[in-house]
Amino acid sequence: MEKAAVDKIDGASQQLNEISQEIWKNPELGFEETKAHNLLTGFLEKEGFQVERSYILDTGFKASFGNDDGPQIAIMAEYDALPDIGHACGHNLIAEAGVGAGLGVKAALESMGKMKGRVYILGTPAEENGYGKGSMIEGGFFRGIDVAMMVHPSPWDISCPMTVANGPVRYTFHGKAAHAAMAPWMGQNALDAAVQCYNAISAKRQQFKPDVRVHGVFTNGGAKPNIIPEEAELLYYIRSLTTEDLKEVVKKCNSCAEGAAISADCTVDIKYETYYAEVISNVNLANHYQKNAESLGMVFPTDEKIVRNLGGSTDMGNVSYVVPSIHPMYAIGTEAPNHSREFTVATGAPEAQGPTLIQAKAMALTCVQLLSPGGDKLLKDIKDEFAKVPPNPYASGEKSFKGQIEETTLFRSDYIQLYA
Repeated sequence: MEKAAVDKIDGASQQLNEISQEIWKNPELGFEETKAHNLLTGFLEKEGFQVERSYILDTGFKASFGNDDGPQIAIMAEYDALPDIGHACGHNLIAEAGVGAGLGVKAALESMGKMKGRVYILGTPAEENGYGKGSMIEGGFFRGIDVAMMVHPSPWDISCPMTVANGPVRYTFHGKAAHAAMAPWMGQNALDAAVQCYNAISAKRQQFKPDVRVHGVFTNGGAKPNIIPEEAELLYYIRSLTTEDLKEVVKKCNSCAEGAAISADCTVDIKYETYYAEVISNVNLANHYQKNAESLGMVFPTDEKIVRNLGGSTDMGNVSYVVPSIHPMYAIGTEAPNHSREFTVATGAPEAQGPTLIQAKAMALTCVQLLSPGGDKLLKDIKDEFAKVPPNPYASGEKSFKGQIEETTLFRSDYIQLYA
């Protein structure tokens, strides 16, 4: 079974590269990934998968092969790009690795005397700005799924990366317009409120814990210099290692916004649009993935500065609270950070292909081991570990993070011992 999976991926390497290159050359923003959606679904249909296009979301899809008699495994594919800088997070490579892994698992299932289990390739739009996997959770896809996985390009190889919870928030300040030269005293300057909020949050960083990240941009600063701005807006990403800590940081940032509004004689609307949970890597699943990756030539660093380096945020964190999951990072031959123009170049370079095919094989081999005779013990260990993950009603969609921060303990500190 394992040989069948690896051989299939090797045989499809040219086609997989062409898919990745086509997505890279045609970057599409979240919820607008029409070309990528059609390209991926068309290829998977030709490869014999049962494909449901526009699944839950217009540019989402579900491709499957297998039966109900065994583990149900989901492999994630992302394919949205970033504004202005294209595929600076390498989602073209994530799609390639996910599709490649799916091809390998399908070949392994076909080689079985009696097919056991099913593999899904789930196309998840808008990871960058739209919480696509959250919509898949709320739409019910993960009911009945045993494990979920994906990989992500980065400057490093890390099987259990430390991602952070993220609460994107919009602070919209409302004032009163007036002529800035003739009668400025009759206005209430919303931009002043926004600037004071920005400065207050920047000053507050000194009191934030080392694992907190807060960064924002002005999305509206007024129309013209001779009009006192009656509306101004800031968009912030507020991040912390755990959801519990995130709630405390959110309260402090909200206080900065409210105080700034009062000081400028304005009002403020606070809107939390989405919520990205921290990834809870399933260590049993990650260890098997790492062994498979190492057997293919990967060398994982042991330097704590790399292994414990804080990453970004992803809606795969939400999935990890719903089913046992992994989200390994893998190097593509560049030291440039994600979300840089240099990383965009690297994700389209030939040097990224070898590592990406290794990832496809490592995921496929991990899936095959779950589907093989004897995989029941591994799956039990994975699920026993997952049973220790505390419930997160925001990640599961039972409660909404939008508009309010509720007093609920979401993370047990003793679970962090699994990362040690």
